Amino acid sequence: MKIVYSNNAKQDLKQIYNYISRDSLRYAQIEIRSIREANKKLKLNPFLGKVFERSNNGLTREQIFKNYRIIYDIIDDNIILILTIHHHARLISNNPAFKPDE
Repeated sequence: MKIVYSNNAKQDLKQIYNYISRDSLRYAQIEIRSIREANKKLKLNPFLGKVFERSNNGLTREQIFKNYRIIYDIIDDNIILILTIHHHARLISNNPAFKPDE
């Protein structure tokens, strides 16, 4: 099974890194590595996370890791698409991953 990061998820990782690196480059690197390691667990069990509240088919799920909601789609038996890595303190409705395309 392959883990693929959407552009939104890549941007989320970059923002997390930039925010933490203001205080510590080392801890920013550790946090990003920890998030990626948590996502690797999905390779063994893609149904590890609970069904995301906006899912129509049960294949959009979320895994809670530290202060983050990692929201992902199970595309098929081979691919998991990480949609976003969302900090729990922010409103999910403000997340660009869930804005309608303009």
